[in-house]
Amino acid sequence: MARKTDGENRPEACEENQGMTMLAPGSVIGILGGGQLGRLLAIKCAGLGFKAHIYAPEKDSPAFDVAARHTCAAYDDHDALSRFAAAVDIITYEFENVPAACAEFLDKHKPLHPSPQALAIAQDRLQEKRFITSLKLPLADYCAVDTAEDLKTAVKKIGLPCVLKTRQFGYDGKGQSVIKNESEIEAAWKHVAAVPSVLEKFIALEKEISVIAVRSGNGETASYDVAGNVHKDHILHTSTVPAKISHDLESEARAAAEKLIAALDYVGVLAVEFFVTKDGMLLINEMAPRVHNSGHWTLDACPACQFENHIRAIAGWPLGETARFADAVMTNLIGPDVENWQNALDHKANRLWLYGKQEARKGRKMGHITTLKPKA
Repeated sequence: MARKTDGENRPEACEENQGMTMLAPGSVIGILGGGQLGRLLAIKCAGLGFKAHIYAPEKDSPAFDVAARHTCAAYDDHDALSRFAAAVDIITYEFENVPAACAEFLDKHKPLHPSPQALAIAQDRLQEKRFITSLKLPLADYCAVDTAEDLKTAVKKIGLPCVLKTRQFGYDGKGQSVIKNESEIEAAWKHVAAVPSVLEKFIALEKEISVIAVRSGNGETASYDVAGNVHKDHILHTSTVPAKISHDLESEARAAAEKLIAALDYVGVLAVEFFVTKDGMLLINEMAPRVHNSGHWTLDACPACQFENHIRAIAGWPLGETARFADAVMTNLIGPDVENWQNALDHKANRLWLYGKQEARKGRKMGHITTLKPKA
């Protein structure tokens, strides 16, 4: 039976798709977070006939500009969250640092994808690593660190060099400190503000790669071609497909990502980042429970991009085609880089995406360019 949704002038859901209700066009998808990822999700919502309702505390959130509706309120404002939940049919998020209490509150009111359980694992590096280890997937050696004494013990166990990372709220190199010798241990602990952390073995890298995987509520799973990633100042600079790795390594990476997304009973897009070592080994670095910067190339090189497939997955629709029809290089426009946006228009093979942010601060992602060429 189709169910009636809350609110005015919203359609009934469509038929069940092997157990998950398919949302009808005209349904409202709530998105937590108003950054560029929320903006691009909202654009794809409109393209599929859905309405996006953005919830974010920042008044200048760029996703507000393209959404049918938005709520500007704090993530701990239960009155605002209740009104938001009543106005939407399902809820998702564009960033992984949604407060756990917020996710759990909303999950009691409307379907939330990915689930609070998957979010909790991805928000905590130690939980994440233990989960990956339980699946017998490859990781760099690591130790939990809760105190300064723990850190000294862990350094002896892991060896030098090593990397100290906070368990929570770390991205784009934030909350990390490399330890090259014992004299740097105390400074590293201060750098992470003496919060619960994880110490990892420092890996001699050949390259960094990532896989964008997607899974629907009925278990349909797919992944995109592996991207080769280059970072500058700990921020993604370029993602390139094909990634210039062996067929076996590509297959191994995609299989690992799909195993991880299935084990999480995950609905939506999951990004998995890998290290390729100098001796050709594949190690999982981390996962991101959302659409991801290294998957932006799919906007222009695939029939159904990561944003469309995320919406399809959480809406109970069949997934779209992930096979790419072109080679691509995605280049981020960081901070003042965006001032040269016109240069991108000089090349017909370039696709320019700007995020509508008003202030081009250092380190801030302002847009990206995707350069396409015929598939080799």
